Amino acid sequence: MLSIIVAIANNNVIGKDNGLIWHLPEDLKRFKKLTTGHTIIMGRKTFESLGRVLPNRKHIVLCKSGKLQIQNENVEIVTDIEQLKPYIKSKEENFVIGGASIYQLLIPYANKMYITKIHHSFEGDTFFPKIDEAQWTIIAKEKGIKNEENPYEYEYIDYVRNDSM
Repeated sequence: MLSIIVAIANNNVIGKDNGLIWHLPEDLKRFKKLTTGHTIIMGRKTFESLGRVLPNRKHIVLCKSGKLQIQNENVEIVTDIEQLKPYIKSKEENFVIGGASIYQLLIPYANKMYITKIHHSFEGDTFFPKIDEAQWTIIAKEKGIKNEENPYEYEYIDYVRNDSM
């Protein structure tokens, strides 16, 4: 089973210059809590932007060229969507963590989305695909903590695909 996890600004921006634009420690804690112990699926640029292999998670990196070489037992490089079929069909929850082209490619296969909606617009160069609200139902909504360390209004919105309910 695939689940999308992403933080999105009001204008659908998710990043700029291969990185995050905002810093919300509470959202990063949520990301860690949800993904730890699971497989995370990402594109090459997202993997490189992490700067390291995240602990207690298996990393699947989609790299079309196959030229990415990582010597780590927690990292597997795949070159096409066919190699992701076991994760798509699995009963286990596997998280798609970006970037934009990976979200676009895999959203049709996702059963769930964990979205942090940031109520602010940012200048960016990477966008999340438009969500077809008719295909999804909100199953949980929670306002995020705004404080000195988390300076933006935001909320967590969990969706499930209508045909998987």
